[in-house]
Amino acid sequence: MGCASEPCRVVDNGQVTTTPDGQTFYDAIGGYPTIAKIVARFYEGVAGDEVLRPLYPEEDLGPAEERFRMFLVQYWGGPTTYSEQRGHPRLRMRHAPFAVTPRAKKHWLMHFRAGLDEANLSPELDAQFWDYVTHAAQFMVNTFDEPV
Repeated sequence: MGCASEPCRVVDNGQVTTTPDGQTFYDAIGGYPTIAKIVARFYEGVAGDEVLRPLYPEEDLGPAEERFRMFLVQYWGGPTTYSEQRGHPRLRMRHAPFAVTPRAKKHWLMHFRAGLDEANLSPELDAQFWDYVTHAAQFMVNTFDEPV
């Protein structure tokens, strides 16, 4: 996998830069199969999580899983299917109807960590992915009022 000599970079607006060898982060981690594995494992955890499951109003988590997978694929430099189907991500706006608390963030990160661990990325790539999701998770917190 690429990005060994210099980290792959993704700037804040989601525009992907490549490594010196011309590889995107998406390609460096193994592309779609890797992201699909991470997201599938994440949603396995969400399905049984008493804190997170209520934040997903759809009975079937499949559509949410597909949207998240498409988002990550696009964010890391893969096909732009997410924007073609859904427009700009507007993550905070899309999550505003849901009470995303520090506790929910902790559970979200726990399940994402499980998915990332299962992907078995190199330490450099894992650290870069983890850094992004921890910052994104903090950004999504929109209330400190825990449900009763």
